[in-house]
Amino acid sequence: MKNLVNEILLKKEKIAVVGLGYVGMPIAVEFAKKVKVIGFDISEEKVNLYKSGIDPTKEIGDEEIKKSKVAFTSNPEDLKNAKFHIVAVPTPINLDKTPNLDPVIGASELIGKNLSKGSIVVYESTVYPGVTEDICIPILEKNSGLKCGIDFKVGYSPERINPGDKVHTLENIVKIVSGIDEESLEIISGIYEIVIKAGVHKASSIKVAEAAKVVENSQRDINIAFMNELAIVFNKMNINTNEVIEAMNTKWNSLGFYPGLVGGHCIGVDPYYFIYEAEKLGYHSQIILSGRKINDSIGNFISENIIKQLVVANKKVKEAKIGIFGATFKEDCPDIRNSKVLDIVMGLNSYGIEPQIIDYNVNEKDFFNEYGKKISVIDEINNLDCIVLAVGHEKYKEMNVEEWNNLCGNVTDKVFIDVKSTVNEKDLKDVGFKYWSL
Repeated sequence: MKNLVNEILLKKEKIAVVGLGYVGMPIAVEFAKKVKVIGFDISEEKVNLYKSGIDPTKEIGDEEIKKSKVAFTSNPEDLKNAKFHIVAVPTPINLDKTPNLDPVIGASELIGKNLSKGSIVVYESTVYPGVTEDICIPILEKNSGLKCGIDFKVGYSPERINPGDKVHTLENIVKIVSGIDEESLEIISGIYEIVIKAGVHKASSIKVAEAAKVVENSQRDINIAFMNELAIVFNKMNINTNEVIEAMNTKWNSLGFYPGLVGGHCIGVDPYYFIYEAEKLGYHSQIILSGRKINDSIGNFISENIIKQLVVANKKVKEAKIGIFGATFKEDCPDIRNSKVLDIVMGLNSYGIEPQIIDYNVNEKDFFNEYGKKISVIDEINNLDCIVLAVGHEKYKEMNVEEWNNLCGNVTDKVFIDVKSTVNEKDLKDVGFKYWSL
């Protein structure tokens, strides 16, 4: 096992990446530039897309997928040909906000059945401290008949990829690594250093690495929650939140956070993993849970203010024609998982309004399967009473005021809801829009 790094570099052994989504795909492609990689996913449909040179995540791009030497497969037995396994499956939450470990448990069972002596398994999926050692290792042992620490070893290296970010990419982000012992830590570090230009940070234990992941996202969640709470209060005070933040940010130690919708598979989920484990130990989270409650309420807060603005504009609320632009959880990313834009939609539905949703980044079929809602194309949009710019994709930022105005036709007293203050307020008001932003 000590020579595993060299054997992989010499292409005598292979790396397997289990889970080819927003996290696994970039890792697999990057490693494949230097070593032999097996890219595994249980979705045969997804694997076939990759084999055809199509990147459904848009994280890497079709051209890179076509050039990649990753051996894509949905056959679990192909994992027997790898000695270094990276688990990059999603870890969502259940409806009651408790962790859903089914994907990571399933991946552990699958790897265990195809695990050979001398292998290392590294988990990248977000979990609460203790999951890797207390849940995953026993599953690997049971399904492989091997003993951890003797026949195979395990580590944890939290993913830190920021979907849609073309600057902070995999190789440019410091990689936290950990292992069950010193030997595994050194091997895991050596493997990741093959592709991580920014270097690695060796955590003292697997639990430290697990905790670092949930804490870094919880910290960001709390900071955004603070800004969202300010936005709620400033709305009552009739103060422009964005102007307050711009003034505040002139001080050198301002943190630069802004209010907004907080969804996705990381910031909107990871804090619940921390809260869950803390409560198991008898501690009821106060700050983190409060932050989650605030951020989870923002979609409804926005929908209520849409209704208020329609009333002020003398619109018949139920008859109002509303277009919501942007449906993903963040800008310039096709990921619709845990999108809080749907909270706005559901809030409007409660008033009998069915808005049109427009997002050129979204796969219509996937969106309908996930949320039961149709995605419209911008050419179908006309005579809007209200425009809601929920996600500031680049294409929407490039639209001028005349283009937005044309979507309303001859409608008078039209409303523009600019969630993240993307469009110039004065320009919109000059063409007759009533304006509101978070």
